[in-house]
Amino acid sequence: MSAADQIRDYASISRMLDLQPKKLFIGGEWVEAASGKTFETRNPANGELLGHVAEGDAEDIDRAVRAARKAFEGEWSTWKPKERMALLLRLAETIEKHFDELIVIDTLDMGAPIARAAFMKPLMIDMIRFFASQVFNTAGSTRPNSLAGDFRTFTLRAPIGVVGGIIPWNSPILSPWWLLGPVLATGCTLVLKPAEDASLVVLRTAELLEEAGVPKGVLNVVTGFGPTAGQALAEHADVDRIGFTGSTQTGQRIIQASARNIKRVQVELGGKSPDIIFADADLDKAVPGAAMGVFGNSGQVCFAGTRLFVQRSIQDEVLERLKAFSKTLKVGPGMDPSTQLGPVVNRKQLERVTGYLELGPQEGAQLVTGGKRLGGEFAEGYFVEPTVFANVHNQMRIAREEIFGPVISVIAFDDAEEAVKLANDTHYGLGGAVWTRDLSTAMRMSERIKAATVWVNCYGITDPSVGYGGYRMSGYGWKGGADSIEGFLYQKIVTMNLD
Repeated sequence: MSAADQIRDYASISRMLDLQPKKLFIGGEWVEAASGKTFETRNPANGELLGHVAEGDAEDIDRAVRAARKAFEGEWSTWKPKERMALLLRLAETIEKHFDELIVIDTLDMGAPIARAAFMKPLMIDMIRFFASQVFNTAGSTRPNSLAGDFRTFTLRAPIGVVGGIIPWNSPILSPWWLLGPVLATGCTLVLKPAEDASLVVLRTAELLEEAGVPKGVLNVVTGFGPTAGQALAEHADVDRIGFTGSTQTGQRIIQASARNIKRVQVELGGKSPDIIFADADLDKAVPGAAMGVFGNSGQVCFAGTRLFVQRSIQDEVLERLKAFSKTLKVGPGMDPSTQLGPVVNRKQLERVTGYLELGPQEGAQLVTGGKRLGGEFAEGYFVEPTVFANVHNQMRIAREEIFGPVISVIAFDDAEEAVKLANDTHYGLGGAVWTRDLSTAMRMSERIKAATVWVNCYGITDPSVGYGGYRMSGYGWKGGADSIEGFLYQKIVTMNLD
């Protein structure tokens, strides 16, 4: 299919979408917000109004939590692991069938290129099927004991209860499944608060899950804003676990709010990840790999490798290659299948990113390429050129603060010892990478970089069966992988007296 045909095909899907005012999904019913309020959602590529979404608040969160608690203690609690597995496998088929529709909604709502469907579809389906495999990863064990008498001790692992999820706008099509997967695998229930800038695909996902047979109250979706709906969910005394992805500042408030009932917390927060290119690296792979480790999703990725450390002897060549590669990237509306960088999500984010573009030269950084907002035919959208700064040092704000846009700060280093020191000179610890042909360098750097995920000769690769997490001010807890199941279970000891 040609690019033009693809555009027409996707456009026909978008015209078929029901983008009428959206309601909250509580207890298996679609309901208005208690306040009756709604808010707008717009296409960041052109400012077009997509629709209105119910503005939930604390009262709606309370309704949703009560529905989730009722479901958790009701029939859902009697479902066998094989029944939950069958449900997840059925959901995988449902999502696969409706994926084209979902990716169009996602692109319209938050702007990411439709071309990412090629890798996003198998990733999502594999993720759901992986969590289907985890329904049996809940077994306890028999424990020997040293008590006098005839006692037997064994452990049980049981679902923790009602889970609250607050997800970001940078990947709304995928983000719910980091919570939905383990919730359904373990028998918990979920109250989900999507980002206000990208709620439509989450609401459509809820519709599909309802049609596919997810029991009433097992999934509840309350759209709204962080200071009202999000805070109420984080503080709610009948929520047993909270999962949050977003800024470090908001994550700190989530953690503080969890103290009300000592709920479990998993937070994936900000990052300023180091990406290190050594002189012996294969630059044909390292330069585009490092560039897209930042420019992918227009820089709106928590673990983006925005601090690019380059060994001084190859710095000039890397900068030339970065400049040349950046100019090959097509920036434009996400609905165009040839687009590689879409807009940033909203005007607020545009102003944040362009503010840093102005700050870089003021701090003494050299602009290599990019550096401005796109106008002309793109003037109604929130488009930013892929940007590279050189002559950056680690104390500049563009090197220390999370920009969340397509902006690379290149920092020179002389040897591995200096690279490690500079890489770890940050409060964050989400990701990092090393590009080298030397196995010893790769191993030693991987061991010494203080981050929860380190890539070698690649960047940003994630596997749902492995998962990832945070370190230091990038958060804690694990998303994905068998380890993540632990966060949705609690362990109990059973001791029996056989005398």
